[in-house]
Amino acid sequence: MSDYNKADYKQQESDTWPLFFPITPFDPDQHDGSAIGIAAALGWHDSGRHQHQRHQLLFAQAGCMTIELDDQVCLLPPTRAAWLPAGLPHRVLMRGVVAYRSLYFQPEPALPNEMAVLSVNPLLREIIERMALWPRDKPEAEQTCTLALLKEELAQAPRESWQLPLPSDGRLTGWLQEIKRGDTLPDRLNRLAERVGASDKTIGRIFMRETGMSYQAWRQQWRLLRAMELLAEAEPISRVAAALEFASDSAFIAFFRQHTGQTPLRYLSSQDESHRPSSPPPPGSPGPAA
Repeated sequence: MSDYNKADYKQQESDTWPLFFPITPFDPDQHDGSAIGIAAALGWHDSGRHQHQRHQLLFAQAGCMTIELDDQVCLLPPTRAAWLPAGLPHRVLMRGVVAYRSLYFQPEPALPNEMAVLSVNPLLREIIERMALWPRDKPEAEQTCTLALLKEELAQAPRESWQLPLPSDGRLTGWLQEIKRGDTLPDRLNRLAERVGASDKTIGRIFMRETGMSYQAWRQQWRLLRAMELLAEAEPISRVAAALEFASDSAFIAFFRQHTGQTPLRYLSSQDESHRPSSPPPPGSPGPAA
């Protein structure tokens, strides 16, 4: 399946793997080689639901990605990488993403087979950069050492929890669709119970059974992930606080600090100061979806 949904892209003339402009889709499953990569610049993009026959490693130095799976929503903050195993249906929404890199691998036992969000250290970041930009005709014999180092770094990379499990109970289907579209905020427990025609206790049991979290904990985690998305879009703190229905800016800042150990401004500052792209994105290139 192509990494472009309902849109065409034109490939820039290059000796490396594709840098994209609007016309021809890039489908990693149509290419040979044990490892291939693409590099691009993006603003906003929706990949649509799709899957690959290859494993995929997603990474961007700045901006935010939201990955939707069947049973969970996953936020991919800047400077983290997402490992998506072959055959996993997914949809990726990108906001303000620059220096986007995506690597694709033929499945093999040495590579992970479960979805994960990984912390990316400087070495892994440089490996991703090199593989995304190396020549498309690079002999596989010359890839061996880099691939071996990548596998070692993937195995050792700390896993981070940016996933929000989703309940599957049919009574919540319509409400969840609205939540994922951003049409509404998660209701308070009593309001959600009224909406779906169930008691507070029933809703609580559904969330504990299907997500492993109380509804209040789930709602707070959703608000945190949504706050991360809005901050990545450079929304002012006052607007983020209002959008998430906090009583005041200070209430939002206290909430954010409680869950992350940092104020929103400090969080954004640390991202800007510590993680800048190793190579600038191709000028004017809108790039691929994930």
